Amino acid sequence: MASIAPPAGASRQTPSMSSSDWALLVLLSMLWGGSYLFNALSLRELPVFTVVALRVLLGGLALHLALRVMRIPFPLDRASLKAYLGMAILNCALPFCLIVFGQTRVPSGLASILNATTPIFTMVLAHLFLASERLDPRRAAGVMIGFAGVIVLFWDRLGAGAGELIGLVACLGASLSYGFSNIFGRKVIVPGAHPLAMAAGQQTFALLPLMPLALIVDAPFSGPMPSLTAIGAIVGLGLLSTAVAYSLFYRILGRAGATNVSLVTLLIPCSAILFGTLFLGERLEEEAFLGLAIIAAGLLVIDGRLIGLFRRRRG
Repeated sequence: MASIAPPAGASRQTPSMSSSDWALLVLLSMLWGGSYLFNALSLRELPVFTVVALRVLLGGLALHLALRVMRIPFPLDRASLKAYLGMAILNCALPFCLIVFGQTRVPSGLASILNATTPIFTMVLAHLFLASERLDPRRAAGVMIGFAGVIVLFWDRLGAGAGELIGLVACLGASLSYGFSNIFGRKVIVPGAHPLAMAAGQQTFALLPLMPLALIVDAPFSGPMPSLTAIGAIVGLGLLSTAVAYSLFYRILGRAGATNVSLVTLLIPCSAILFGTLFLGERLEEEAFLGLAIIAAGLLVIDGRLIGLFRRRRG
């Protein structure tokens, strides 16, 4: 998934969402939630760096093709190159590798729940690095609630062994990286830069570290030819969960605004858990759903929707 937390200082006037907007939002959650299924299927036959490199390669090619078809310019000035490189590391190469590595040790649904903490990390980092984005009492409370959900998830897995705990930390590290990418992006992305050009740029520059890692560390050509299932999962990652998902995300962003599109954060774990149950035979324990509920409550408090709901009911 992409870094999706809306700007902390975004306008409180949130556009209303039509039924078609909601349908697109659910579809986006399925595309990004499906990435956890595709990761799990491809990891059965391919190593971590190879999975990520192939995803980025296919996604980048598809996005560049979209730019050509839509005649969207792909700027190569110094400021744009700096933005591409930084976002490639923080919003693509590093979090993708951490999530895929984490999924070698934890179920896909659990990985997706931890990834839902991205907006929480963004709020904390914005407070630390952006003078204009200090945490107010409501957002601070939401952050604490969200981290309480993370504690529930980790507390439940303490007896699972070091391997699973390392996987949980890796998935949480991916969320932290996405949070840093939000802060970095707000500082360096050129105003007026086309979102699809930025997406294509970060995918392209992410290949700089990923391709050598895949070729040298994984040596993928020394192994057997992957099955059609693994190949299909890689294609799904590159085309559906990357190229199509990015395009859909920015379409919803333009129609419904950053605050509304951030709701996908709450929907992605639902899709990932559903796919993991149906196609991977995963069964999460009750504590995982409790942790998800607490994290979701924290996100809603940060966003203000939960408080608004209580106020309307009391009124």
